[in-house]
Amino acid sequence: MGDELMKLAAFVSQLGVDDVPAEVRTAAVRRVLDSVGSIIGGSQEGQVRAVRERWLEVNPAGSISLLGTDRALGIGPAVFLNALAAHTLEMDDVHIGSKTHIGAVVVPAAWGTAQLVGASGEDLVLAVICGYEVTSRIGMAFGVSAHRARGWHATSTAGTFGAAAAAAKLLGLDAQTTAYALGLAGAQSFGTWGFLGDGASNKVLNPARAAQSGVEAALLAQAGMTGPVHILTAEDGGILSMMSDAPEVERATEGLGEVWEICRVDSKPYPACRSTHCVIDGVLALRSGCGISAHDVRSIDVETYEVGYRQCAEKEGSIHPVNAVQAKFSTPFTAACALLYGKVTLAQLEADVIGDPELRSLMDKVHVRATEEFTSAYPDHWGCRVRITLTDGTAREVTVPDASGGVASPLSAEQIEHKAIGLMEGVVGLQRAEGIVEKVREIERARAIPQL
Repeated sequence: MGDELMKLAAFVSQLGVDDVPAEVRTAAVRRVLDSVGSIIGGSQEGQVRAVRERWLEVNPAGSISLLGTDRALGIGPAVFLNALAAHTLEMDDVHIGSKTHIGAVVVPAAWGTAQLVGASGEDLVLAVICGYEVTSRIGMAFGVSAHRARGWHATSTAGTFGAAAAAAKLLGLDAQTTAYALGLAGAQSFGTWGFLGDGASNKVLNPARAAQSGVEAALLAQAGMTGPVHILTAEDGGILSMMSDAPEVERATEGLGEVWEICRVDSKPYPACRSTHCVIDGVLALRSGCGISAHDVRSIDVETYEVGYRQCAEKEGSIHPVNAVQAKFSTPFTAACALLYGKVTLAQLEADVIGDPELRSLMDKVHVRATEEFTSAYPDHWGCRVRITLTDGTAREVTVPDASGGVASPLSAEQIEHKAIGLMEGVVGLQRAEGIVEKVREIERARAIPQL
């Protein structure tokens, strides 16, 4: 037992820059930029600010940057806070094959550890690649739909492994010690979707704790603590069978070093759950292509996959959202926003918009159901069909097999940079935001992790 973790550990410890194709390194730099933009953009949100101020009160000062501020903390609290901010705006990246927001966990973990050890930008990029490859494969090994059906949040359960892998790479751990780090990460694997039931604000805790736990797992292994390298498949305490009715252990190492999952990551164009994005795309396409006005609509019917339905259309908070957390996980809300306003941005998540009577009336016309067509295509494709019926009885429909920003229709390098600047500008100003983009764009050439 433990072969899967040992193979992953050997991959992480032995991977060199020359082993990585240029396009994979380019993808990694873009993942770093997308995540840095989300971290800085989310750094001044109310809950993040409140937690940060409390953490600064109870923790001694350190040297690891809190991005978006001029403050610093020790490695654990800093990684935690940066990951907390990364997931706050719901604009962080998504690996659909494992249903994980990898960047929100791995980039804060790698950035903080790189600062801790004085690593170069090239070292950082290599560690980020390791973190993405490990997270995605552990996430797929859980069995995406089965893992989610048990209520587990894969960003956290799999992300802890990725954070440990990135930190282990930067700490220079050998294969055996890296395996211990991954085992220690697995022993701390956690995170559920319980927040959806009442719209609690703790979803961001999952990637934050995963990032911190992963880094600490690597530090513990470096200090000599051993971890259970059989944590995935052990008869007693193996987490794959504990957390899934249909685990796929072979996915943990399948294509390792040949298929680069970091190149299969979506960049989110809308600040909402990724499961709503195909619907937003569909509504926007019908709105512009057919000239449909919200006032002319009798009903909006959505067919989607089972996980998307359960996550964003089944619960009361999704059907009748009353706060931003619920609105981000509401297909009726995002569909109505797209039709009424022609966009879904952070501005639409303000309380006055969520409570807008015209929007609420339009939400009541949105009906969502799961179908086998889209459920069977998931998780390879997160698609949907949107049908808008007008008051005169005519109908228009569109099928969206993959949401925008995904592998089938990726954001360009320029669009990713524009997105990052847009997220950061309100926090640090336009000139500094553009300067941060330039620093990250050139990070592979940096001798040390730049101050942003």
